[in-house]
This record gives sequence, C-alpha cells and structure tokens, in this order.
Amino acid sequence: MNSTPTLDQDAAWAAFVRRDRALDGRFVGAVRTTGIYCKPSCAARHPKRENVEFFADPVAARAAGYRACLRCKPDEVGRDRVAVAEAIRLIEAAEEAINLDQLAARVGYAPHHFHRLFKRATGVTPAAYARGLKARAAAEALTKESNVTEAIYEAGYSAPSRFYESAAARLGMSPSVWQRGGAGVTIRWTIAETSLGPLLIAATDKGLCRVAFDEDADALVSRFPKAEVAPGGAALADLAARVVASVESPERHQDLPLDVQGTAFQEAVWQALRATPAGETRTYSELAALAGNPRAVRAAGTACGANHLAVVIPCHRAQRSDGSMGGYAYGIDRKIVLRNREGVE
Repeated sequence: MNSTPTLDQDAAWAAFVRRDRALDGRFVGAVRTTGIYCKPSCAARHPKRENVEFFADPVAARAAGYRACLRCKPDEVGRDRVAVAEAIRLIEAAEEAINLDQLAARVGYAPHHFHRLFKRATGVTPAAYARGLKARAAAEALTKESNVTEAIYEAGYSAPSRFYESAAARLGMSPSVWQRGGAGVTIRWTIAETSLGPLLIAATDKGLCRVAFDEDADALVSRFPKAEVAPGGAALADLAARVVASVESPERHQDLPLDVQGTAFQEAVWQALRATPAGETRTYSELAALAGNPRAVRAAGTACGANHLAVVIPCHRAQRSDGSMGGYAYGIDRKIVLRNREGVE
C-alpha cells in the first residue's frame, strides 16, 4: 500500500462518510475498484471501506496510479486555497477597500464563484472579513488616540460617518464610550438555575455579552469595571429564559441577540461554531480552515477558550482531530452532557 503512513486512515474515512467540506484539500480518498481519487466532500456514492485508501495529496494518489474524479475535481482544491489565502493577503495589505470584482480578478476567479468560495473557506464574505479588520483596528486605535475622530481615520475609515455605519455597531458601543473603557454602558445580569448548575446571564441593550457557569456579579464587574452593572429584573427575564432553554435543549436553535467582539479570526471561528448543526462536531483543524487559516489550529482552540457566551456560541461542539473532546472552560462533565443532549456520543 502506498498511502502515507502518518495519515490517520480511520479519521479520513470518517470525514468521507460525513462529506466534510472543511477537510477538502487536506487529503484525498482513492477507490481501488474505480481507480479514481476524490476530495472528502465528494457527493458520489460511497464505496465499501475496504476498497478505499487515503493519500496526503493528489500527487501521491497519482503516483499510486489513480486519476482525479471528474465530479468533485479534487485537483482544484489546492488552487482554491491558494486563491483564498492570496485574497486575504490583498485585503489585509490594502489601504483602500477592494471590491469583489477587483479581488476575484486578481486571484483569477469569477466574482460570484469566488464570493461563495471565500465564504465557504473562511465563514465570512470578503467584505465582512475586511470590515472585521477595520473594526478591530478601530477598537485598538480608540484605546490609544486621545481624539475619537483621529482614531477613526487611523483605523482606515474615509470619514466618521463610515465608522458609525459599520464598526460602531460591531463594537457594541459608541467610540467615545469605548475609549473610556465602556463607561456609561449598562449591563444587566441574572443568575439562572439550570440542570448544569447556576448560570450567569448578562446583556447590554444590544444583546448578550456574557453567559458563564459558576460566575456571579462580582466576576462581571471585574470583567467590565467601568460599566454600570445592575440586576436584570423583568427586562432580562425573557432573554434569560431563552438562554436556559439553550442549555436544557441545545439541539434546538435559539436566535439570540449577541453583543460580543473578538478578532476577525476569533469571530470567524465563533461563526463556524454557530453554523455547525446540532449533533455534529468540528475539530480545531476544521475550525481553523473554516476561519481562513488552516495552520492556526492552536489559535482556533484559543478562540474557543475566549468565547464569552457558553452554549450560545457552542464551543462544546469543538474537539481534537483524534476524536477526543479537548478542553472546556466550564468542565469536561458539562461538555459531555451538552454533547449527549445533541446526540453526540
């Protein structure tokens, strides 16, 4: 057998069975009975397990005598990944916004096709990725500049109005309030009893900013020292009930308002987690790939650890590539229960 010895054949087969698009380009599966190799997400009918071997890349599969599948075109995946990586480099280096037509042309794709390709690879559109970079730059500038307008221009916005149209909503507070460390923002909180223990639920007027087991109001004050922290009362009751429902029945989607921020990469990881259907899992490698940086596996784990909203952003669906669960900020026992409630063994 010519397959790469370091490739986990069983894990690769599992990825083929679930047609895992996140692992396209990471290896290929070759069918002995047809002489064809495919990418993991190929929609063709699955062959018998004993007729399949896996290779690290198409080059190795061709060297073993296989030819590319005409349906899933596995040789194009590498080109797609290079194009997305180049687009990310162009977006990050650009002083002015690059529109979709220009971006697609520079990496050699049709605009609509590349739009779908980029979002599939990163979890966000090219425009959203660029906005995320600007918003983070704005947040950093607002902590350094003494003048709000100067900070907005420093972040790359052509005018203050452009900042208020996009980044201000993403920051969850006005720039002057951000500059004062959140002073003037009201955060309402409550402690809800759940089957997994007491749960702190806190929200601004925009949405949930903290959901955590085993924390209290003191922890909230430490995290947001310049905000007004007040009991939630009736104003928070409905939202808190919906959060509790997410704990008791995590398999049921709850469309909850959020008010959290992270780096562009962290937010892409969080979006990938929220897009993961209940009952499914994602490895840290898969999350890194979905967030646009397949090599940033450790950073994907860190993004899960930086998640402000337990269960609401379902980092309990993240796991290691070997199938083990990895860590969980609120204890492995809780992670096991949440996964079991979604049907994950």
